[in-house]
Amino acid sequence: MVESTTVLFGLPGVRVVGVSREPGGTRLVELVTDEDTAAACPSCGVFSTSVKERVSTRPKDIPYGEDRILLQWNKTRWRCREEYCSRGSFTEVIEQIPRRARTTGRLRTQIGAAIGDAARSVSEVATAHGVSWPTAHRAFVEHADRLLTEPAPVRVLGIDETRRGKPRWEYCKNVERWVRVDPWDTGFVDLPGNQGLLGQKEGRTTTAVITWLKERTPEFREAIEYVAIDPAAVYAAAVRTEGLLPNATLVVDHFHLVQLANDAVTKVRRRVTWELKDRRGGKSDPEWANRRRLLTARERLSDRNFAKMWNAIVGEDPTAQILSAYIAKEELRTLLSTVKTGGDSHLTRHRLHRFLTWCIDSHIPELLTLAKTVDAWWPEIHAFVTTGITNARTEGYNRLVKTVKRAACGFRNRENSARRIRFHCTRTQRAATQTSC
Repeated sequence: MVESTTVLFGLPGVRVVGVSREPGGTRLVELVTDEDTAAACPSCGVFSTSVKERVSTRPKDIPYGEDRILLQWNKTRWRCREEYCSRGSFTEVIEQIPRRARTTGRLRTQIGAAIGDAARSVSEVATAHGVSWPTAHRAFVEHADRLLTEPAPVRVLGIDETRRGKPRWEYCKNVERWVRVDPWDTGFVDLPGNQGLLGQKEGRTTTAVITWLKERTPEFREAIEYVAIDPAAVYAAAVRTEGLLPNATLVVDHFHLVQLANDAVTKVRRRVTWELKDRRGGKSDPEWANRRRLLTARERLSDRNFAKMWNAIVGEDPTAQILSAYIAKEELRTLLSTVKTGGDSHLTRHRLHRFLTWCIDSHIPELLTLAKTVDAWWPEIHAFVTTGITNARTEGYNRLVKTVKRAACGFRNRENSARRIRFHCTRTQRAATQTSC
């Protein structure tokens, strides 16, 4: 019976000698050491036969059934009789319960997996397993450190930023005044591979990107062939730093370019409304009522909705600036869609000329700014047209980062934040995070 109970209990290194129920109803499992090496001195390795005293400890273990159980491990303190050994005595230990441990190894593994694989908050898991927050967090750190390794070289690197918290005011001693601090983290993603989020660096500056890349090995930096970013000058400056990424080509993500075009349409619509009516738009204004249609791709609008939007705005805007901005946005989308044809050079040049000509001939300030932006970033945009590389996966990981932050109810420690976020944004952990959150 006792042997069957030991097998059922299943904790290596100990043997069950009895199970009883305490007055409060708690089950008490009495254990003794059942491991040959437990009597060996940890300093000299010699087995001892001299018993100094009997001691007992009550480590916490995984729950069984609806109620938790208590463990009482009765073990021996041995004397070391070897003259050359500096250790006078030692207590039995097993792999599942190391020296001075108050929890079993399988309990720590279960806690680490609950926090990591299921994306639960540390406080929630600590409460569920009856341990303190530091104990649960240490279990997750141990679990994460076993799985997280130094990033392997990648061919295509994605860079983007995510907000880490609310803006705050801090006193700067250099300028002797309070300054606004907008906390951001820059993330680095393996776009075509399976490594997911490779790491984060505090800030969204050129220095942050350069620092993270310099922390990697020369082989890692030399293996990068493409770097996908949004049209951010600080990231471009970092990638273009001489000697940092010798084989890298910058690629601008097309999503952000279309977003810039949509912003230009919105700015033109708002400005025209103020100029014509000396107020902001309202429900009775056709340009306001059709604001979503103006931002929708032409192929996603039915012919009926497109005609309704076009005719309503034509009759309301005699300057035709709103529809000119809409056409410019569609011309940019047409230019970017050249990627579907394999980046044909003749077609690309034709569509680029048509887009720039339309923006310049319109004499609309917002469109001129958009044209200047596209012209300034054209080498990077052309790299997208010819390669089709996007930063879409990076944006997806940004969503996961926000999910982890909500589950953790915020992070105060920067190191804990980076570890937790990277763990959940690796390829192997992403499915579990999406399912549980």
